[in-house]
Amino acid sequence: MDFSLSSEQQMVVDTVRSFVEKELYPHEDEVERTNAVRPDLVREIKKKAIDNGLYAANMPEELGGGGLDTVTVSLMEMELGRANFALQYLVARPSNILRACAGDQVENYLLPTIRGDLTECLAMTEPNAGSDLRSMKTKAVKDGEHYVINGTKHFISHAELADYVVLFAATGEEEGPRGTRQKITSFLIDKATPGYEIAKGYNSVSHRGYHNNVLNFDNCRVHQSQVLGTADRGFDVANEWLGATRVQVAAMCLGRARRAMELATEWAAQRKQFGQQIGKFQGISFKLADMATEIKAAELLTLMAASKYDQGAMTDSDAAMAKLYATEALGRAADEAIQIYGGMGLMDEMPLERIWRDARVERIWEGTSEIQRHIISRAMLRPLGG
Repeated sequence: MDFSLSSEQQMVVDTVRSFVEKELYPHEDEVERTNAVRPDLVREIKKKAIDNGLYAANMPEELGGGGLDTVTVSLMEMELGRANFALQYLVARPSNILRACAGDQVENYLLPTIRGDLTECLAMTEPNAGSDLRSMKTKAVKDGEHYVINGTKHFISHAELADYVVLFAATGEEEGPRGTRQKITSFLIDKATPGYEIAKGYNSVSHRGYHNNVLNFDNCRVHQSQVLGTADRGFDVANEWLGATRVQVAAMCLGRARRAMELATEWAAQRKQFGQQIGKFQGISFKLADMATEIKAAELLTLMAASKYDQGAMTDSDAAMAKLYATEALGRAADEAIQIYGGMGLMDEMPLERIWRDARVERIWEGTSEIQRHIISRAMLRPLGG
């Protein structure tokens, strides 16, 4: 198996790293301080990302995207992941879920999103339906050629910046292997649709400047042409999206973990105590060795999952292993990096404290670590009847 990068992949890595260092790093302190990204800065970064060919790099070339395979996109995510999340999000990689667009949806949603004319958000999570999506209370009731939607979603990322939402709602019930369960349908809903309200979300210690919102639907009426994919088969659409997204999260976490490790390594090589660099003490050097080993292992898991995705062979377990290990490796790396820095690591003059804060949410969103372990263990036990 060849683990070396192609010349094109190395060029992508170098280009994205340069973009992150020149266009994103300089604005991190401001975003962390104000918990916002100025509208003019949003436009500036977005334009520069488009001009540099980084925008929608994950989308097919024939649709106007960058046409990069999943392995190369993952390498790109590792570089973007180094920066503040609210800033790197602006170098948009539209959700793979939009490839389910058909008919007029392609011209009205998919292509404008790839061009950067529109921005999407996705709404699954509810106050009482996080990991258990089948228990969602948001309902879409068929009424002739329309659906009438009522319910509430929360923890919806960047909805205030999005032009439309990909909404998941319950549309009835069906008999499954474990009894009656809800059928789910996904919809494309424009921001200006009557009955759709975007409200302020919660203040989070993670990813400052990258906000979450509460979405309220009050007799929101949408035409059946706004169904994304097939009616009542929304989980088919969701599962395709979640696998790719978990690989993306793993890759971004690797970028942040590497940044933490690099900062800790530089500090250990320069900082002196008891007459020598602290990196010469095993208590410090072994932490660095463990960090490097865990990050490399997470990288291999992530790139393997990405490679299998490109081959159409990635399993839910592959994506779960990558997401689980990379997010937990990031948490350990951030914590140990601060331990190496000592008190200075917790000061907001340093990026380490924000990496530490940001790392915590990664083990929760896009499927908690417990859900990932459930997916992995289920794949092991089911063939044996367990």
